[in-house]
Amino acid sequence: MDQRLVIVGSQNAAAFLPLGMDLLRAGGTALDAVERVIREVESDPAEHSVGVGGWPNLAGEVELDASIMDGRDRRGCAVGAVRGFAHPISIARKVMELTQHVFLAGRGAEDFAREAGFAEEEPLTPEAARAWEQRLRAKVPADELPRLLARRTMLPYVLLASDPQRTHGTVNVLALDERGDLASGVSTSGWAWKYPGRLGDSPVIGAGAYCDNRFGAAACTGHGELAIRASLARSIVLHLEYGAGLAAACARGLRDVPRPDTPVGGVLVVVAMDRHGGHCCLSNAASSWGYAFQTATMAAAEVRAPSRVEPA
Repeated sequence: MDQRLVIVGSQNAAAFLPLGMDLLRAGGTALDAVERVIREVESDPAEHSVGVGGWPNLAGEVELDASIMDGRDRRGCAVGAVRGFAHPISIARKVMELTQHVFLAGRGAEDFAREAGFAEEEPLTPEAARAWEQRLRAKVPADELPRLLARRTMLPYVLLASDPQRTHGTVNVLALDERGDLASGVSTSGWAWKYPGRLGDSPVIGAGAYCDNRFGAAACTGHGELAIRASLARSIVLHLEYGAGLAAACARGLRDVPRPDTPVGGVLVVVAMDRHGGHCCLSNAASSWGYAFQTATMAAAEVRAPSRVEPA
């Protein structure tokens, strides 16, 4: 058995990492393992930040985002604001396999999914719909609800969007296979009650995730807007390229983000892996949102808390 096999994920992927490891042990690719694990999280209606059961936007629609990246040639593809499909990670992979594009969004991504043979599935569950309705009725005046639902007056209520750290934002998975190839993947339903069409870092290559066989891989969860502004995942891999150790690379990347105790700051958690399979998880604030990992010799994934990085 190849001892180098490693799969790493955000805490909400822990229960499904053994499925990815089974694929790796059988000689499967890192891309296959990443997609398999993320599809399982997307199918879990109890996980409200991803796929089926994801929290809806202000208009009551679940919009899903995902990206996947191959460390061999740095091909990365993504879809954003996808409605009516449950597995955006697989749609993103098909974009990689069938087109020369990098990013499809909204109606175009949905049309592509239909043409590529994906079954339509409504990801909004009754539980998520009830939570959305209760929050709106508690915060939006009754006479304003019809205009909001008609998508004519949403801007005054955009601050209803939930703190992404409370909803945990996304699922991240990184994998290293027997050939030494790395892959990364992320999937999310984004902020709860977001303005329709909002995209966070998850589908943005270099922000929410980045992967390069020569150096390593990284992925983020938390305040996605900040990860976009800092090109956070790509910057972590660049620090690895320039010689930093894994934890130091993550810390340097997080210190490029505004402090979480400032008006423009927010909480971010990063998971990362170097090209040898070393891994870590760091946060720029106190957080219970850790990560999970599994190697070839482990029967199940182990969950660990993130290390805290003091802001610059």
